[in-house]
Amino acid sequence: MRFGAHSASVHHQDTLLRLRHALQRFDPDHPEPARARSMTLSELQNLLGPGSGPCMLLMLATLSGLPLVGIGNLVCLAVLALAVAVLLEREVVSLPKRLASFSLNQRWAPRCLKALVWIYSTAGQWLRPRWHLLVHRQLRLWWAVWMVGMVVMILLPLPLVNILPALSLLLLSLGWLFRDGLAMVLATAVGAVGLGYALSLWHLLVLGWQQVLSWF
Repeated sequence: MRFGAHSASVHHQDTLLRLRHALQRFDPDHPEPARARSMTLSELQNLLGPGSGPCMLLMLATLSGLPLVGIGNLVCLAVLALAVAVLLEREVVSLPKRLASFSLNQRWAPRCLKALVWIYSTAGQWLRPRWHLLVHRQLRLWWAVWMVGMVVMILLPLPLVNILPALSLLLLSLGWLFRDGLAMVLATAVGAVGLGYALSLWHLLVLGWQQVLSWF
């Protein structure tokens, strides 16, 4: 799952054009016969880059931060499968069939596309190839373990605890796409803050529960 500087730049521009074109199809003013009503995750992955691990992680991280019903556990399982693919250095990955067939409706599809357009536009302005050591293949074990850790945090039944791990995975995917080691550092920092938040919240809940039990 590696990209050169030139290929990453070309991929970014092409993907941004495809996302904007897809978003236009959900516009109410778009001609009725061609207006989109929904979009499957398989179609969304094809817009980002079919078979691309970093693009797949970008999509999954974006989805994990949205309040979509019935998809959270599937997204987390897909990230775990992707972590294994990273560890095994598989260049081509695909979504599980059940997740690939999941359809975003007319409300959520354009929201997801708008989010991805904003992410790609912003990343193109700020990210560039640097600190290549952090994107080196020899660190794949560390990043695979990190992805698993972020998934575990997302699955914790704690309020708002999924936001920072999802952001960490998002930064990780962008770091891979643009070969930007600084983005990888930010991914680690954001995930560490998320871990601290989760541990603090869990500690407070335990103390609260102990206080409740002391009343009886």
